[in-house]
Amino acid sequence: MSRTLIVLLLGALLAACSSGGTVPVPKFDLQDFAAPVANPLFPLVPGTIRTYEKDTPEGLEQVVVEVTSDRKVILGVTCFVVHDVVSLDGEVIEDTLDWYAQDRHGNVWYFGEDSKELEGGVVVSTHGSWEAGVDGAQPGIVMLANPEVGVTYRQEFAPGVAEDMATVLALDASVTVPFGSYADCLQTEDFTALEPDVSEEKFYAAGVGAVLEVDDEGGRTELVDVEGP
Repeated sequence: MSRTLIVLLLGALLAACSSGGTVPVPKFDLQDFAAPVANPLFPLVPGTIRTYEKDTPEGLEQVVVEVTSDRKVILGVTCFVVHDVVSLDGEVIEDTLDWYAQDRHGNVWYFGEDSKELEGGVVVSTHGSWEAGVDGAQPGIVMLANPEVGVTYRQEFAPGVAEDMATVLALDASVTVPFGSYADCLQTEDFTALEPDVSEEKFYAAGVGAVLEVDDEGGRTELVDVEGP
């Protein structure tokens, strides 16, 4: 994908959002992808483990996100495999493998996920799982190389299964979480047509990645620890 095409694509995304139209699925070029994922707002260094916590009415929810050394080839692109495990009061309730790759311009693409919901150690659902190139699913952009306030973009596109989008709200947000305080954070609003009444705001710090999520009821998923290289 040329730099000019990326500019045109982002312009089309913003225009579609402003006009109430449909945000298009971003197009990608196989030749555009490189091995490392080095976007400072979404760094994926193998061996890094980030831990998040959220107080809920049901108990303490903990999310452990590990950047593994595994790779998965999807549509000819070598993707990083990230392992997410969600626990509620120590019991695993969700286990997910996410697949990401970065193009040479710095955009981080999302190629799908293998997601399992569990109850009592037993898988009860795989709803939400999808893979680019299967059943009409296409990759989306989970993190822009150069976010601009007001731009709306598709993060994933599997019709009826995964249709997350995000809008850039700010580039200078300040955030304090148990792991530290951060300035000049990217702030986005994430939403999906599959649940039109649900949204959340996410905050990303350069060199760290996601540090905070705030749901539409005020619940906070906060970064509490980072381990690794």
